[in-house]
Amino acid sequence: MERIGIVGVGRMGANMARRLKDVGYPVTAVSDVRADAAQKLAAEIGAEACMELARVTELADVIVTVVTDDAAMKKIFAPGGDTLLKRAKGKLFINCATVSPQAHVRAEELAEKKGAQALEACMASSITQAREGSLYLMLGGKPETFERAKPILEKLSSSMRYVGKAGEAAKVKALVNMVMNINTAGLAEGLGLGAALGLDLTMLREVFGQTGARSGVLQTDGEDMQNREHSCFFSAAHAAKDSGIALKLAKEAGLNLPLAAATFKQYRRMIDEGLGELDKSGIAELTFKGRHQSKSA
Repeated sequence: MERIGIVGVGRMGANMARRLKDVGYPVTAVSDVRADAAQKLAAEIGAEACMELARVTELADVIVTVVTDDAAMKKIFAPGGDTLLKRAKGKLFINCATVSPQAHVRAEELAEKKGAQALEACMASSITQAREGSLYLMLGGKPETFERAKPILEKLSSSMRYVGKAGEAAKVKALVNMVMNINTAGLAEGLGLGAALGLDLTMLREVFGQTGARSGVLQTDGEDMQNREHSCFFSAAHAAKDSGIALKLAKEAGLNLPLAAATFKQYRRMIDEGLGELDKSGIAELTFKGRHQSKSA
């Protein structure tokens, strides 16, 4: 089996590392900007906590990256200095972060210049699925790179879709999250208005689930909105970032998306109000009457 390195061991990356370890892959290296997180996971799974990115590449044949944004991708795939690309010939990079399509294209180009391969593996699932190996993955890159990565991806996912060349899967993922975020904001407004009207929210959620108001976020977030339980599985800050990626794509395509723009504004407001690390369901705090006192009030 190929040796695995993981760069970015937050909620998703750490559980992907645990999953790969459980199914028999040698997870030899982990790295994170939070050194304590890398050290804790390394001790748990028997890997080395690497202070330098080049050390991850040295210790692993396949490097899975789960970083935060375009800036982080640019840093780990820098053409010089401490970078994953140092002595990368023959290595495979599987990049799972939700970043711009351009970031994935750039990572593939730089990897290939070093004699390595890169595949984008965009995830449309959450922490539990990462741990269980039941992620839904959207893949983009060269067909031969996808085939090399497939045995590993099959251990991480219950379903996957090869979309096409580098950057294409990232476009699909941006649209997935854009629509999810719009649905989440809409559900928060529906339940918030229901509460203001004195309706039983448990009844209202049941009715929503049997009608055209049904959605995936109703199942995942509806009860949490009602009960103000916003433990973080997908943060408001990430929702804002991902809606921003979609809006940038829309601008490039010459398309006006007023619902996406309004949703982005709400999630940006959450960040400004100090609520950015709540789960995306926390958008209900902005819509339910009497819940959140705005800093600007």
